[in-house]
Amino acid sequence: VQLQASGGGLVQAGGSLRLSCAASGRYARTISNNALGWFRQALGKEREFVAATNWRGQNTNYADSVKGRFTISRDNAKNTMYLQMDNLKPEDTAVYYCAVSRYSEPSSRRESYNSWGQGTLVTVSS
Repeated sequence: VQLQASGGGLVQAGGSLRLSCAASGRYARTISNNALGWFRQALGKEREFVAATNWRGQNTNYADSVKGRFTISRDNAKNTMYLQMDNLKPEDTAVYYCAVSRYSEPSSRRESYNSWGQGTLVTVSS
């Protein structure tokens, strides 16, 4: 399955962005059975967990740094996942990656994910 992340850009601190991650390819529909996640990687830092949702979208996990500001959701009919990011801070600046988990329930562990999108850059200015 191929994942295409989009929606990144330049925004001022306090602003909002909505990222999308669309699955395509022969097995795109199978991701409705899998948990999906967002990770991010800032320049010079390790890739870190941001948020994840289970296969039905009703069980979610968030990193403490984004809790209360970011919202993850998914539309299985469209094979698409979203990340609504509000009250953005300069420390949110990073390349954001979407990923499909091997499992149906969300995980913050990178090892749980076996398909990754190419990333979309989010830059938050102060």
